[in-house]
Amino acid sequence: MRLKRSIVALLCIPLASAACGSNDDGSGVGGSSASDGVGTTELTVFAASSLTAAFTQIGSDFEAANPGATVTFNFGSSGDLASAIESEGTADVFASASGTYMDEVGDKVGVSGRADFVQNRLVIITPPDNPANIRSLEALANPGVQVVLAAEGVPVGDYARQALESAGIKDDVLANVVSNEEDDASVVAKIAAGEADAAIVYVSDVTSAVGPQVAAVDIPDDVNVIATYPIAVVSTSTHADLALSFVTYVTGAEGEATLAHFGFLPPSTS
Repeated sequence: MRLKRSIVALLCIPLASAACGSNDDGSGVGGSSASDGVGTTELTVFAASSLTAAFTQIGSDFEAANPGATVTFNFGSSGDLASAIESEGTADVFASASGTYMDEVGDKVGVSGRADFVQNRLVIITPPDNPANIRSLEALANPGVQVVLAAEGVPVGDYARQALESAGIKDDVLANVVSNEEDDASVVAKIAAGEADAAIVYVSDVTSAVGPQVAAVDIPDDVNVIATYPIAVVSTSTHADLALSFVTYVTGAEGEATLAHFGFLPPSTS
C-alpha cells in the first residue's frame, strides 16, 4: 500500500482507475470504473492526522478484502484537508476530526454516506522524565512551564483550548505556550524530542510506537472534551461505489475493532 502524508493542503494526487466488479455485501469493491490497463483502482482518502496509524492498518485490510483496490492517504489537519478538497477536488473519502470541517465540505462540495464513526478524548503528554513535574491539567499554568498545543483551527488545538477554558486556566496556560503546531503529530514530535515540558493531544496519539517516548497524564472527565469524527464520500469522487465501500468498511465491525485497538472510542449511540 502506498501511504502519503500531507499536513498542508498542497497535494493533488492523480487517481488511477480500473474496472471493478460489484460486491453485494457492501464490503468489497462495487460499481465500475475506467480501466488503467492493469486492473487497479486507486482510492484517495483524506484523513485527520490522528487517524494515521489506524487508517494505515485499515487501508491494508481493505485492500486485502478488495483485490484490485489501492488506498492512498493524505493525512493532515482537518482544516487543511477540507481546504484542499474544496480547491482541488482530489479526494474520494474525507474523514475529519471535527464535524465543522465536514459541514464545510458538505456545503461547498457535497458529501454522501456521512456517518460519525469514532470518538476521541484528550490527554496531557510530557517527556518520559517529566522535567516540569506535570501531574494535573492545572500544572500547565505553573510559571515557567513550556507548553505545546496544536494551532487554533486545528481540531485538537481547539479542543485543548476548550478543556483549558472549562478548567478556568486558559489564559495562564496560553501564556506558557511556546509553539502552536500544524497538527497533533507535530505536537507529539515536539514532546518526544524533549523540546517542551507538556502538550495536549488525543489519547489515540499515544500509540505503541510513541508510548516509550512520552508519559501520559489524564485529564478529568468533567473538563475533558470528546471529539466526534465523521467520515463521508466526497461528491466529486470518480469512484463513488468504491468510496462508499471504504466508508462501510470503516464503520463496520472490522473497522471498529481496528480503531478500538488504536485507542479510539466507539461513536455515540445517542
